[in-house]
Amino acid sequence: AGSYDVKIVPENVSVAPRATADDQAPAFAEEIIPFTKDLDVTEAFADSGYTGEDATGMAEAIAKLLNATALKDGTVLRVGLEVHGDAAKVVRTSVYDRTQHIVTIALDDRGQYVPSQEPDPNPELLTAFDDSSAPVVVRGNLPNIYDGIYRTAYSYGMSKAMTQRLIKLLASGVDFQSRLNPADRLEVLFSQPDGDDQTSDDSELLYVSATFGGTTRNFYRFQMQDGSTDYFDQDGSSAEQFLLRNPLPNGRFTSGFGARKHPILGYVRMHTGTDWAAPIGSPIIAAGNGVVEKAGWAGGYGKQIILRHANGYETSYNHQSAFAKGIEPGVRVRQGQVIGYLGQTGLSTGPHLHYELIVNGTKVDSMRVRLPVGKVLKGDDLVAFKRERERIDDLLKQEDSDSLKVASAKIDG
Repeated sequence: AGSYDVKIVPENVSVAPRATADDQAPAFAEEIIPFTKDLDVTEAFADSGYTGEDATGMAEAIAKLLNATALKDGTVLRVGLEVHGDAAKVVRTSVYDRTQHIVTIALDDRGQYVPSQEPDPNPELLTAFDDSSAPVVVRGNLPNIYDGIYRTAYSYGMSKAMTQRLIKLLASGVDFQSRLNPADRLEVLFSQPDGDDQTSDDSELLYVSATFGGTTRNFYRFQMQDGSTDYFDQDGSSAEQFLLRNPLPNGRFTSGFGARKHPILGYVRMHTGTDWAAPIGSPIIAAGNGVVEKAGWAGGYGKQIILRHANGYETSYNHQSAFAKGIEPGVRVRQGQVIGYLGQTGLSTGPHLHYELIVNGTKVDSMRVRLPVGKVLKGDDLVAFKRERERIDDLLKQEDSDSLKVASAKIDG
């Protein structure tokens, strides 16, 4: 039981001095604590790193209201936290039977624990008992998928721009830092090759089939009635997901979301995002389509970009060394577009990206939350897409063509 397991990595993490209310306005975050067995409420808080009077008081209030000190397997605590710097205080807790709300208790202005309304939905509740976990850190010198894609694409004669487009296309469904597998395979079809079978200025990436970790994904290029172009799987679902969980394609996961107790000082630190390490200057991409809400300095966060997405979602990218050209408030960006470059500005122990996901003003775990699905073709667009898919499938069967280049190979390091 308790919160999700995370590894505390002392290098490349965001650090900040303990803040007081006078130092900065508090932020609000939530942590989801699922019960996989019957467990005492106080123990559940402690297992997740909350051992102060705020957590003890909240546990006692829950036990009194529900007339039970222990809660059953399948219970979920949705813990609301007021965060000052890296210090977190429990100010609200909702109790659920899986996704069914039972009760919410909040700390009022007089310091009393009182029943309260259920807060706005948190999509992370839907994945409280999922088996998914933080990415596995790949160690050693074994080649990873990210490097393998680049090497293979260049061997095909694909340009740098087309290779970057390929990386963006696969970003939502492929863990680029995973080891390559002997069965991994990449097949692409592009138009207008030059005399040496290299991409030309007029080339377009028409089709991609990528097999990684035993899972194959096929994507077709399609222009919709409104003139926009995107890539879709064989059923007409967009390759572009609503938001990416990792906006640093060559990043190495180092630290997850949640509370952890400082090993020396003893107080609870709240980590309100996920950290990804990579060399300084590595490109950071937009996690989804949106509008730049902020691009500037943000105290301990250093150089920060905040993007506003649809339906109350925001993403925050911190400790950057520089912003990409043209990135300023009010500018629209597309998923996969380079918006900045990795750095260690602000309060940071090493070069890394501290990435945060905010839903309706509350910071949530980007690795656990269930995100909205991407675009799905319907009506006339779906009919036209199926015709284009059949056309491309026919082209793939043609071995020789002056206007097309099919490249297929196993990926090796």
